[in-house]
Amino acid sequence: MPARRWAAVAAAGALAAGPAALAGAGSAHATEGHGGASAAVLRTELDVSLLNKTVHAPLALSLNEVRAPGSARKTALTAGLDGVDGGRPFSVLRAEAADATATVEGDRAEASTTLAGARLHVPGLPLLSVVELEAVASKAVCEAGKTPHASATLPASVTVLGKRVGLTAAGPTRVEVPGVGEVALDLSKTETTSRTAAATALRLTVSVNPLKLNVAEVEGTVTLAEARCEAPAAAPEEAADVRPQGARAEQAAPKEANLAETGGSSKTPYVAGGAVALLAAGGAAVALARRGHRNSGVLSLKRPRG
Repeated sequence: MPARRWAAVAAAGALAAGPAALAGAGSAHATEGHGGASAAVLRTELDVSLLNKTVHAPLALSLNEVRAPGSARKTALTAGLDGVDGGRPFSVLRAEAADATATVEGDRAEASTTLAGARLHVPGLPLLSVVELEAVASKAVCEAGKTPHASATLPASVTVLGKRVGLTAAGPTRVEVPGVGEVALDLSKTETTSRTAAATALRLTVSVNPLKLNVAEVEGTVTLAEARCEAPAAAPEEAADVRPQGARAEQAAPKEANLAETGGSSKTPYVAGGAVALLAAGGAAVALARRGHRNSGVLSLKRPRG
């Protein structure tokens, strides 16, 4: 009885697990990233110190900052800080045109910004622009399976703290105005990896203390025309159908025909192996059951001696 029970349990287990095991043979799962894109016309990270640095007021602002899918065309940005001009709002940026767009469609992600006729101000300098520029633009394009691309365009010159300055790609350009402050300009910065791209048209490092009165000292960075993207993950490529040539091809052809006739596939070995295992388990159970039946018949024919 223990042997028969063990065989029955084994057979039942094989029968229950067999279909699940065969169904899972050769299965695979894949996930794909959707990519992303973002753009911003202006982003400030400034620290405004008031009254000999006894009061600190951070000025963190952004204009037309969007993420895919999105677009914006605001051309002005204002802000207000307590202790600066009585807390009244002041103009941070005014422009004739300021656009930002970000899109992700299919296997392509793209972001772009444009800024034209712009004037940037910081607290403490209501009449003097930190920078005036004619037009800047940036663009980042990321496509699955292709090299990302980033680009930025700048005018030949800009006006910084009232000075006309020619722009070059050789390192940062520094402008110092006595009694006002100093501005360093990093131009056309682009970065790319295998799946990402980023472009910044202009980045300013600002240090302003008008006439060193310590009324409104401003330090920090300003980013103009920034675009970023990340390519969607490429779809997994299917294995190439490699066929033997020459004599090997002739030998392999009948086997392929047999597979086609019988409905064979790459899972056929798993199915065959599973079927053999199921038949073996079932046969063992049947054999034990018959043996037990014969033994019980022999015992019933014997009679005790008396």
